[in-house]
Amino acid sequence: MNKTKKVYFSNTISINPYSDIYMNRIVNFLTDIKSLEYDKSQYIISYLNTQSYINSHIEISRNIAEEDLFDAINNKIYDELALDQAIEYKIQYIETFNSKSYENRNFQVFIAEPSVILKTYQNAVEKVKYIDVIIPTPLLIKSLYTKGIIQTSGVHCFIYFEEHDSFITIYNEQEFVYTKSLKYSLVQMHEKFCEIYGEKIEYDDFIKILSDNNLKDTENSYKSFIIKLYKEIFTNVSEILTYVKRAFEIDKIEHIYIGSQVSSISALGELAEVELSIKVSDFLFDYGFEQQNKYIDQIHALMHLYTTLPEDKKYECNFTIFHRPPTFTKRESGKLLLSLVASIVIAFVYPLTFWILTYAQGIQYTLLETDYSTIHAEKLVRESTINTKQSEKEKVLALLNKEKQEYIDKKNTLIKIHDVKVNYPMKAKLLHILTNDLNDIGVKVESIYYDEKNDKKKFTLNLVSAKDKVITQLLENLTKKYEGKFKFSLEKIFFKKESKQYFSELKVDIL
Repeated sequence: MNKTKKVYFSNTISINPYSDIYMNRIVNFLTDIKSLEYDKSQYIISYLNTQSYINSHIEISRNIAEEDLFDAINNKIYDELALDQAIEYKIQYIETFNSKSYENRNFQVFIAEPSVILKTYQNAVEKVKYIDVIIPTPLLIKSLYTKGIIQTSGVHCFIYFEEHDSFITIYNEQEFVYTKSLKYSLVQMHEKFCEIYGEKIEYDDFIKILSDNNLKDTENSYKSFIIKLYKEIFTNVSEILTYVKRAFEIDKIEHIYIGSQVSSISALGELAEVELSIKVSDFLFDYGFEQQNKYIDQIHALMHLYTTLPEDKKYECNFTIFHRPPTFTKRESGKLLLSLVASIVIAFVYPLTFWILTYAQGIQYTLLETDYSTIHAEKLVRESTINTKQSEKEKVLALLNKEKQEYIDKKNTLIKIHDVKVNYPMKAKLLHILTNDLNDIGVKVESIYYDEKNDKKKFTLNLVSAKDKVITQLLENLTKKYEGKFKFSLEKIFFKKESKQYFSELKVDIL
């Protein structure tokens, strides 16, 4: 796969090629721009919607060498999907990890026709000449997890409505699993609504109806038609979720995020919770960007967020065929011109350089020969001094080690004395306190154990009583009386028929 090298530019531009909407980011400030202009100092990112590519899951044997992996995936994709051999598809892939598969590697593969990419970006490329990254929309969602904007794991569903496409994407444990185009883009929703309503409504008016109408308003004349439209949409969503659960062995979809290219769609999330019985939130996140408008298309925000990720933390799946023009030194004409200039310079410079270096080397040799005798004498004196100091150092280190050992021995002795003096009386005092409480309530002690690990001190008292209630009452009294000083725990109480007594193990942690 192509790897995009991490570089820094003066600004970043995101392109929606389907609606000709562009956004510019300088540092963390996002603004709309009306048109595109060529500038090699800007970084350009765009996306492919779900109608522009095919997504498939395949397995490849782990025995395939890394250098042969791309060819193996290509061959398998052409065979399994019966792709037209006459077309050289643009194929990108990401590896996913399936703990159930030990012999094979799992890949999500994205396939697009170069002609589709050319047609989609024809207008944009005429203006900017190049696009650094073109990535499938669902993979942009990974940025939300990488940046910690969504911190929870589990199975999440993302639904997004655009003007010319709508998609559903599933992530499991913060990794991409599945994506599919929905039947209803905003344009298709408009057409379906007109069919249900029985009257032609302008597209802009329809978007205003979706945004402004309160479905809880009993006097809303559009209410029943909008609800019917929403139910058809979520019937489509429900069918897809049923397939995903079965195909990927998913027990439960834990959360759905719903958003759209327009600012809001009234009550869509509320109705989704009712129809799908899954918790729903708006596809609105705090990306950390300042923006000129109150609302921006979330796909644009995701593209800009993607460009801020480290290279090893993002899905690399770049469909661009519009690469930056090479630098002057990498062009053929540039290489030829530089070669000619270099040849001329070398022809004149080489003889002069050779004579200068020869003369300088002769002078340097004479100076070095003069300095050698002086430096050699100093060397002998310093070697003698070093040997003397080294001998003295060894004697001092031996004395220091002896003193250190004596210090350690004395320290250990004092620690033992302190332990005997402080800890033993403390244990006896604690046992005395606990014994009094046991006597007060009428519980006997069969045996006592003391344990101390990693600075944690613990008593274990094996209790005996004629009644189990007395033991539980004891635990309740001790917990209230010594809260903050000791932690009491009692896992179970069992009855021995032979002795007709109740037994239990009371653990006392000293806090």
